Amino acid sequence: MSQRSERRIDAFIWTWTGLVLVVVYLPILCGALAGLSKGRYFMFPVRAFSLEWWSRTVASIEIATLVKTSLAIAAIVTVVSVVVAFFGALAFARYDWKGRRLYQKLVLLPIFFPQPVLGLALLLWFNALGIQPSWHTAAVAHLIWIIPVVTLVIAIKVYSFDKSVEEAAADLGASRLFILREVTLPILWPGIWSGAIFAFLLSWGNFPLSLYTAGADSTVPKWLYAKMVAGYTPMVPALGTMSTLTAAALLLLAGVVLMAIRRRAEA
Repeated sequence: MSQRSERRIDAFIWTWTGLVLVVVYLPILCGALAGLSKGRYFMFPVRAFSLEWWSRTVASIEIATLVKTSLAIAAIVTVVSVVVAFFGALAFARYDWKGRRLYQKLVLLPIFFPQPVLGLALLLWFNALGIQPSWHTAAVAHLIWIIPVVTLVIAIKVYSFDKSVEEAAADLGASRLFILREVTLPILWPGIWSGAIFAFLLSWGNFPLSLYTAGADSTVPKWLYAKMVAGYTPMVPALGTMSTLTAAALLLLAGVVLMAIRRRAEA
């Protein structure tokens, strides 16, 4: 391939990448500008910038309650989904047993359900059981949809797992618990960590399932939607920008941790 062709390909790749970044991040930038605008409604170009709406958002007791509720749901979903998905991923990708193919299909099935349909079905189920919808039922709904995702993420790492490492440890007299703690978990830790990040972010930003199953309890996505429908305030883009920046920071932190794990493993 000639240098001219390589330059054209590189130029095309950079142009396409830039276009994708503009399409993805331009709406986020507009939201950030709306939260920094002094006016109540967003106008471009922004005539005057102010941090008033950001300070009101931080000082709001209502928003503090929303954040606590969303954090509680996301934390519970992250812990439970990682534990269940870890053992589920081993059964999914590691062991060969009767009914494995059916299990793989059933585990991944909730991912392909539209979330509003799944949320409505869960709401009807909770009502049939006489369970009052709250943030607890929202956590259950999130788990039903997120556990398959985390299982798939961890299973990708399990597929590359070398069984001979565990067999060597067993030949040296190590117990199953010791092998799980000192061999299996450290090797699968990058996949587990990635699954935990997926679980937290998917739960934190989930709107359809929370809308149907959270009842009177409100989460950050529900509040943002309600204020966009009626009673708009610039605190909406301010809170949305804060949530986006927090998610980005969490992803960067996750990347740093994964790099540290890889360097430690190589050392």
